[in-house]
Amino acid sequence: MGQAFGCVQVGQSTVAVKERFGRFQDVLEPGCHCLPWCFGYQVAGELSLRVQQLDVRCETKTKDNVFVTVVASIQYRALAEKASDAYYKLSNTTSQIQAYVFDVIRSSVPKLLLDSAFEQKNDIAKAVEEELEKAMSGYGFEIVQTLIVDIEPDAQVKRAMNEINAASRMRVAANEKAEAEKILQIKRAEGEAESKYLSGLGIARQRQAIVDGLRDSVLAFSENVPGTSAKDVMDMVLVTQYFDTMKDIGASSKSSAVFVPHGPGAVKDIASQIREGLLQGNAAH
Repeated sequence: MGQAFGCVQVGQSTVAVKERFGRFQDVLEPGCHCLPWCFGYQVAGELSLRVQQLDVRCETKTKDNVFVTVVASIQYRALAEKASDAYYKLSNTTSQIQAYVFDVIRSSVPKLLLDSAFEQKNDIAKAVEEELEKAMSGYGFEIVQTLIVDIEPDAQVKRAMNEINAASRMRVAANEKAEAEKILQIKRAEGEAESKYLSGLGIARQRQAIVDGLRDSVLAFSENVPGTSAKDVMDMVLVTQYFDTMKDIGASSKSSAVFVPHGPGAVKDIASQIREGLLQGNAAH
């Protein structure tokens, strides 16, 4: 009904292109406008001023010959003051933007290694944005933001990269485990050495105590029993220790049979045999 009376309504965030007899006349802002059709006025079309987003997938390869798919997200909008250029100069805005994105990505990524491409995503996005801004401003469009949202290598390349990463981490884990085992062995050896050292000190103190006790016993016995010499006392002590040892061997349930030449007349030779054995042992050392 409004068009029948020559009235049109333009919505918010939208501009309309006004023509007269097919020639551009003006850009209509949001609101109600009078266009008497009888004088040749008409609305050629409308143009949205909202920010639009275009996702572009571009396949290329890196400097180390790895094929990747780069996904770029382009956010753009038409400028109200250049609405006529945006409406008349481009027949397909998205195709034009895609062409510029392909050109920049396929000239930038092949200069980078795969790892560098991931690290320099912002640089790639900046290069795309600068090229688009320079090209699309002449067509009445503003590039709001350009993002490289993803870089997708081939599935086999992804698998190989994961295997390399896993092998590297396993190597580090093996080194750490070996280092830990080395530390445990060192600490165990240090503990054993300290234990043996302390055991040696204990044995040395034990022997010193035995020697001191024997000396005191010999001196006390010689003083209390007149006519006995230190040699007689030592003979008696050696024979006593000999029989104590035989008693311990016989009392042990796990001991093997021990054959010792023995007779009624051989007891008097025990002291001399033990003494000779001690002297031979000392001579051997």
